[in-house]
Amino acid sequence: MKSILKIFGILCLSIFVFTSCSDDNDPADSDFFIGRYNGKVTYTSTDESKSNDNGHVQVIKVGDKYNFLFSDSIPDITGIEIEKHENTAVMIGSTETHYIRINADKLEILYLKDGATWTADADR
Repeated sequence: MKSILKIFGILCLSIFVFTSCSDDNDPADSDFFIGRYNGKVTYTSTDESKSNDNGHVQVIKVGDKYNFLFSDSIPDITGIEIEKHENTAVMIGSTETHYIRINADKLEILYLKDGATWTADADR
């Protein structure tokens, strides 16, 4: 029963957020954002390589945390923190490197972690 209520709550929140995000909303200006960016997506690791010129990335933002959900069975990138009212995340660390730029019209991703690489060059 708890799981049903949890799923229902998430569904209601998703519907509210989805209907409140028009195509010209900049995710940096909102605490809640859902948007779909269409374009080239790629993923490479030691075991596989995937690429689609007509793929998409579903972006879900809650607070300062972004989740990037890729098409084509590409693993998702989740929990990325971008400071409020900023459109770019750049991080260079010991286990991961990433550049993510997002605004109302464009999403660019170069994300390297644990020997895998994700890229996106997509428009909304």
